[in-house]
Amino acid sequence: MNGAATPEPKAASTSPTPQVPLEWRFSQVFGERGAGEDVQDVDIISTIEFNKSGHHLATGDRGGRVVLFERTDAKDDAPRKEAEKADYSISRHPEFRYKTEFQSHEPEFDYLKSLEIEEKINKIKWCQGTNGASFLLSTNDKTIKFWKVQEKKVKKICEMNLDPSNAPANGSPAGNNMVGPSTRIPNGGFLRPGGPPLLRLPVVTSQEISLAANCRRVYAHAHDYHINSISNNSDGETFISADDLRINLWNLEISNQSFNIIDVKPTNMEDLTEVITCAEFHPSHCNTLAYSSSKGSIRLVDLRQSALCDTHSQLFEQHEAPGSRSFFTEIIASISDIKFSKDGRHILSRDYMTLKLWDVNMDSGPVATFQVHEYLRPKLCDLYENDSIFDKFECCQSGDGLQVATGSYSNIFRVFNCGAGGSEVTTLEATRNPTRRQIQNPARPARSLSSLTRVVRRGAENTGIDANGNSYDLSTKLLHLAWHPDENLIACAAANSLYMYYA
Repeated sequence: MNGAATPEPKAASTSPTPQVPLEWRFSQVFGERGAGEDVQDVDIISTIEFNKSGHHLATGDRGGRVVLFERTDAKDDAPRKEAEKADYSISRHPEFRYKTEFQSHEPEFDYLKSLEIEEKINKIKWCQGTNGASFLLSTNDKTIKFWKVQEKKVKKICEMNLDPSNAPANGSPAGNNMVGPSTRIPNGGFLRPGGPPLLRLPVVTSQEISLAANCRRVYAHAHDYHINSISNNSDGETFISADDLRINLWNLEISNQSFNIIDVKPTNMEDLTEVITCAEFHPSHCNTLAYSSSKGSIRLVDLRQSALCDTHSQLFEQHEAPGSRSFFTEIIASISDIKFSKDGRHILSRDYMTLKLWDVNMDSGPVATFQVHEYLRPKLCDLYENDSIFDKFECCQSGDGLQVATGSYSNIFRVFNCGAGGSEVTTLEATRNPTRRQIQNPARPARSLSSLTRVVRRGAENTGIDANGNSYDLSTKLLHLAWHPDENLIACAAANSLYMYYA
């Protein structure tokens, strides 16, 4: 079945079927840039996040604004007979519409440290909604805010007591031209001779719906260094915020107090060797969180062990091959993003050159390694000179755990198959024609993730200018992307434009 030697009957019945590569299509774009149009720095998207159901999407930008989108092709809205006939995974075109936007953060100035605090939104996290209202957390470098976005109905009143066209001139009955003992007027009242119409109750004729965003709480003055990540707990009551040296635990209802649960700051700052780069709660175990470091390691922490989690329960790191260390080794090993899989079994991490998948039950090394832009390795010196080597790329994983994705330069992103039966990689460009740079390079069949052996899966092995033989552009980089929690739908940011693709 999978192209290997003829197996025993028992093995044939349990062997997985190779997965067919996904065919990605363009869905829609918001804020598309015209030819030759300059992009303002404040309009560049800095974070993307789907909510738990995938019906809403939020983006933050460098101007401190949060923009919300909602899905308009929800499956639940279709009639049952139509739903039975249609194949949504193929024929339905996922569509989102602009919902609202609000100013989350403003530029500030720390007079104590003489430091400017920019308004850029670093992270957005959706919280559990209630009574039709949406709740989300947004943060810049120093301050976290808790927002409530809710629809409000604005009632329009008419059928008032007096119609201006029939009102007496100058407020005097003498100006009324009505004749007879009683005259009907358009609003249903009657004019008495020489007087105004009888009083009537106003009538509501229509209701307009407007969206209002209210800041419910502000969590401030808890971080000395720049906040790099926030993460909601599965208990629905707490969340964490992480900076370079500390991770704090907050209660959503209490904004003036937090608990420092992880502190890696040394007594002497000259002894500092690594910093925290990202932190995230386990999707279902409220006592477990993971955080990554600039040395390429991931630590799993159990909050039940102690109030201050100085020690970790598990350490995930890849050991260097003898003689392979260079000046850039530690720089490119720094992890810029980590994500738990939906079931919490795996952790996906992104460093500068690779995407790694870790099994939480196996800390000897990653179960899969994906080369993102190996063609840049000979250019590390140039990348260091122009600071591109410090770019922080994000990563994401599909809800079924079979696909992972991350961005690269020239506004491209790559989707890797990490399921059983193959290791395809698809290269897509954030344009209306995403497959222009597409490269699919099937390698030898790979083992399932349950295998205890490590599998190194390489994408494009081309040694040319870039993976497609084209010149790469370091100024156009796709740093931020998010995968729909249940469907094969990816949202990614190219400067100020939000692109969506489905398969």
